[in-house]
Amino acid sequence: MNPSNNSNNNRGRGDRPQQDGFEQVLQIRRVSKKTQGGSNVSFSALVVTGDKKGKVGLGLAKAPNVADAIKKAVRLSNRDLVQVPLVNGTIPYETISKFGASKVLFRPAPKGTGIIAGSSIRAVVEAAGVTDIVCKALGSNNKTTNARATFKALKQVESLAKKYALLKELKVKA
Repeated sequence: MNPSNNSNNNRGRGDRPQQDGFEQVLQIRRVSKKTQGGSNVSFSALVVTGDKKGKVGLGLAKAPNVADAIKKAVRLSNRDLVQVPLVNGTIPYETISKFGASKVLFRPAPKGTGIIAGSSIRAVVEAAGVTDIVCKALGSNNKTTNARATFKALKQVESLAKKYALLKELKVKA
């Protein structure tokens, strides 16, 4: 009998294998929907995943129980990843992003500053592998919209980096 096929080996660790990446549950909410037969109760989970080397993903999912909602959110966050360019542990460009009522401001910071940010913004930036950054959340305290605005800002940084690399390449050829 092969010991790796033994079902007792995974006891207490869930049913998915552990990977090297970063995974954090930002928020779990109980969601209730009124129907003709009564009310349906489900849970929504907001999860951020990353490799702490520049890749980060954000997932929001609903399911009838908490464990399934988290698994689904992790799967969704791994599906849509952003590659954040890192320069000495910080982002290369200042950016402002808006999602719903949330507005976030990101500024590059010198080495040793650390992550100066609120809870949901801090988790997304940590998952990306940023070690020094100054962030400010404006407009809303909602964790979901702040996290989505942060993700949108990191997408902007990624596209800016690609744009400037392309311009630099064209300038060298000319």
